[in-house]
Amino acid sequence: MVTIVFSRPELFWFILGLGLFLLELVIPGLIIFFFGLGAWITALVCLIFSPGINLQIIIFALSSLLLLLALRRVIQKKFLNSKRTHSDDVEDEFTGKEALATIDFGGIKQGKVEFKGTTWTAESGSEISKGQRVIIIKKDSFKLLVEPKK
Repeated sequence: MVTIVFSRPELFWFILGLGLFLLELVIPGLIIFFFGLGAWITALVCLIFSPGINLQIIIFALSSLLLLLALRRVIQKKFLNSKRTHSDDVEDEFTGKEALATIDFGGIKQGKVEFKGTTWTAESGSEISKGQRVIIIKKDSFKLLVEPKK
């Protein structure tokens, strides 16, 4: 079986491309996908023509990199744009909502606030006292930017 795969380069490149596509499912990032496409393009070229191994590697590298550079952003915008919308929805879950300061903080000193039963790290440009109500301005990863409630 192994000798058949290596004696027929189109079969080798096809199987390599399939493996790379499956690897993209395990390690997402939309990069390995383009190397799978490059392998399949190389398999097609090997099926039609009979290039040497050096030319096969060049075809694989060039087609993979050109596809990556040309299409990655387009595909990300088209198919992965829903993640950005989801992120905005999560942001709206925090922005403008009220939280309770659990310690004194402000300026350069970080503090803690309680929001929906969870304690969050918080920062504020104003001085915040323990027990004071604050409004969440922005969520930055696991930190909330807050201001005093007026």
